[in-house]
Formats: sequence, C-alpha cells, structure tokens
Amino acid sequence: MTSPSSQTGVNAGNHARSIPVVEDELASVGYNSDGLVPAIVQDVETGAVLMMAWMNGETLRLSLQEGRTVFWSRSRQEVWRKGETSGERQWIEEAAYDCDGDTLLFKVRQDGDGACHTGKYSCFYRSFGSI
Repeated sequence: MTSPSSQTGVNAGNHARSIPVVEDELASVGYNSDGLVPAIVQDVETGAVLMMAWMNGETLRLSLQEGRTVFWSRSRQEVWRKGETSGERQWIEEAAYDCDGDTLLFKVRQDGDGACHTGKYSCFYRSFGSI
C-alpha cells in the first residue's frame, strides 16, 4: 500500500515548519523511568495511525524546533531523525500531548511510501484474528 502523500505528490514539496517551544508545556510532559514518553504519529490527511516511537526531552524539543519527527532509538541508544537514511521523513503539522501528559501525538505529512521499516504505509498493518 502506498501512502496518500506519495500518490498525490505532496511529499515532493514538504518543508519543515517549527512549532513554538513553550517551556510550561514541555514541563507538563511526564516521562517513564527510562526518561521516555510514547509518541503516536498520525497522517494529517487520512487520520491513519502510522507508528509509535519513543521520545525523550531532547528529541521532543528537536522535533518541535525542526518541524520533523525526531525520536530516541532504544536499541541504538541515540537520537533518530525519522527518514534520515530512508527518505521516509515526517513533517509535523500539529503536535499535542494527552490529558495526563504521558503520551504525545504528532500529525504529520509522510514522505515516501510510508512510515514502517518493513516498507508498509503504517506499522499497524497486522490485525488480531486475521490468521
């Protein structure tokens, strides 16, 4: 399945747009014992949930400043800019945090064919009960 963005050619003209960093809002985010918070990424056009990854305080700030998703790689223990090597970048249109401050939501324009490392549009392509 290809992404709606690649079908319409939207991805060719994406430009990063920073989101204001407000210290009081950043202070409202709660991190787990590893200093991480889950970040849900959703396609701004279709509403499809594309992926979930982890952020720390640094990568949340970088994401807002750079206007693209930046995560913390738990396996590599390093900052991970989504699409840096694959080209499957995510340009942030909206960013929010939930009522408890323990989950983030990013509505993005997805470059390329999708968000999943398997090449799928969404990481959530497998359904329970479908086997």
